[in-house]
Formats: sequence, C-alpha cells, structure tokens
Amino acid sequence: MLPVPKDDVIFRRLADGAVVYHCSEEIYFGLNAGGARVWELLPPVSRSLDDIVECIARENPDADVATIRRDAEAVIASFERYGLVNAA
Repeated sequence: MLPVPKDDVIFRRLADGAVVYHCSEEIYFGLNAGGARVWELLPPVSRSLDDIVECIARENPDADVATIRRDAEAVIASFERYGLVNAA
C-alpha cells in the first residue's frame, strides 16, 4: 500500500519540478521533475509502487526500471520522513 498525501499539504507543479507546502509545519519542499511525478501518482491515482513504476517506465521508455523503482522508493521515504503523507 502507498501512503496518501496529507490534507494539510499543498502541491504545486512547476516547469521543472514542484513545490510542496506543509501547512501545519509552515515548511516548503522543492521536488525535481521525478519527485513531482511520483507525488502526482500517489493515491488515488495509483494503488501500488508497481503502478507508479509502470507508469513512469511507460513515460520514460529508455529509463532502467530498477532505477525508477529505487528512486520512487527513496522519494516516497522522504515524503514519509518529512510528514507529507499518511502511512498506508
């Protein structure tokens, strides 16, 4: 199961990534394009890490699937560490 973005977190897509604002903590986080895409694919869009990896692999056919998985796992762990998501 994937974590779900918290209700008090605002996501805003930018040309080269995104910014996330954690309202209750009053902290901004910057995301690169890959991190922003993972955020966009969190539930309810995707149900599993496999769903996220498959989607990103389809969008980036030259990318190594193992690298996509590692990167997605790392960014999701960062979302959890900074309290941006609720655990599944």
